[in-house]
Amino acid sequence: MSDPKTEPSQAQPDVIVIRYRAELERLNYVRETINLYLRSIRRLFRLMEERGVTLGELTPDLATDLVLQAPRCGDRRQYVLFTVRRFVKFLAAQGLAKPPPLPTPADLARAALRRDYEEYLRSQRGVAERTILDCWRFADHFLDFRFGDADVEVGRIVPEDIAAFLRRPGAEDRPGRDKTHPSHLRSFCQYLFRKGLTPSNLALCIPKVSHRHGARLPRHLAPDQVEAVLAAVRSGPKRGRRNHAMVLLLARLGLRAPEVVAIQLGDIDWRAGELVVRGKGQRHDRVPIPPDVGKAIAEYIRYDRVSASRALFVTARAPHGPFKNGTELNAILKTAFARSGVTPPRPYVGSHVLRHSLATELVRKGASLAEVGDMLRHRSRASTLIYAKVDIEGLRSIAQGWPSPGGAP
Repeated sequence: MSDPKTEPSQAQPDVIVIRYRAELERLNYVRETINLYLRSIRRLFRLMEERGVTLGELTPDLATDLVLQAPRCGDRRQYVLFTVRRFVKFLAAQGLAKPPPLPTPADLARAALRRDYEEYLRSQRGVAERTILDCWRFADHFLDFRFGDADVEVGRIVPEDIAAFLRRPGAEDRPGRDKTHPSHLRSFCQYLFRKGLTPSNLALCIPKVSHRHGARLPRHLAPDQVEAVLAAVRSGPKRGRRNHAMVLLLARLGLRAPEVVAIQLGDIDWRAGELVVRGKGQRHDRVPIPPDVGKAIAEYIRYDRVSASRALFVTARAPHGPFKNGTELNAILKTAFARSGVTPPRPYVGSHVLRHSLATELVRKGASLAEVGDMLRHRSRASTLIYAKVDIEGLRSIAQGWPSPGGAP
């Protein structure tokens, strides 16, 4: 008998569905989700039979066209499109569907440029993997803007191209304040010049964005407000243990959101009571684990965590993989503020508010700025100086008397 894995034309739909069900179960999808996937797949098989499409001809784009042409997709059309495209990729990996087209020379050149740029950021700049991804995505957008479908010739880039790209409609959500786009583009131009791909350093023509964050007080919460937010997170109806452990790491250790989601199971030394923090610039620091933080993490691992991933904190949806970034913590805090009735110090709720709150409380309890900097793992003491503004007693001790008539203070 022919092996259906090697004979696409003879593979039976029922056999394929059984195989795909096993794959979804391996990825820890729940029964209800698996049934939704399989209903979409059986519908796709019926459409293929009606149109006379064989497995060997099937591609993600063809599957999308079949679904869009079919009536009665309803409000779930986007979900159906997602499931069938994912299923077709599974078939291609199994050798049952048409493989993806071979990359063109232009695609290969773009891929080579990406690999070299990412290696430059990783080895010479010490940039985190998440930032590397953001840098390339922005550089890729710039290359599409400049060259379109034509071959990429970075030596032809001129300052006018950069100015037009930064001024394009919708380039910035907050014009004049968002420094991310110019910073990423400046980094890409520096790479091109250092590699000899451009005759001049185009990074010099990209102006820096003024960002005077040091001119204001750190936005923070009072200790009782922090505890109210933590209680609201812990009592959440969904994923309370996981969310509570994540937010405790922000509030007790002053971790950044990306540092929380980057924690691996092997980073916890339970015997020593220490945690390895994967910080900025690929720095790894060992910090002590407070008892309440250790208890929260242990309860989450024991009762809620289900995943084959080595990441400590994983998504609640199958396949329970690691978080892509730390934005999930912002959403958790936004919900907690609403549940607790605590008014955040600014309309946008960011996870850094707990880091600021910890530092502010340490200063008010008498900790030196050097101790606060060590707690927050600052590379530069200049980053810690913003908390000197909240040390009212310390500032009062060095304040000069107000001059009065006659010159006497």
